[in-house]
Amino acid sequence: MPRSVNSVAKRARRKKVLKQAKGYFGRRKNVWTVAKNAVDKAMQYSYRDRRNKKRTFRALWITRINAGARTYGMSYSQFMGKVKANNIELNRKVLADLAMNNPEAFKAIVEKVK
Repeated sequence: MPRSVNSVAKRARRKKVLKQAKGYFGRRKNVWTVAKNAVDKAMQYSYRDRRNKKRTFRALWITRINAGARTYGMSYSQFMGKVKANNIELNRKVLADLAMNNPEAFKAIVEKVK
């Protein structure tokens, strides 16, 4: 009996990977083996960076809060310590947004915790 291969599924898998590689440069977009490696690596990066994005944003928020607090003579750690001590339940994302876009509201928070 001749060997049976599922060419339909094989072609579908390859088409799926080549579709994901659309927009890549050179042979990465149209040669199966190169495209497969490129897509695998891209998926690893996207998985890793979905987690790194959270760290990056937290660091950005901390930087913005620190800059806002220093304009009123406090460091970031002093400010956040006093915010927690006064039971102000605003997270870093909201505080950073206030420091950037609404300085008078941020100043009111600083005056309240001083």
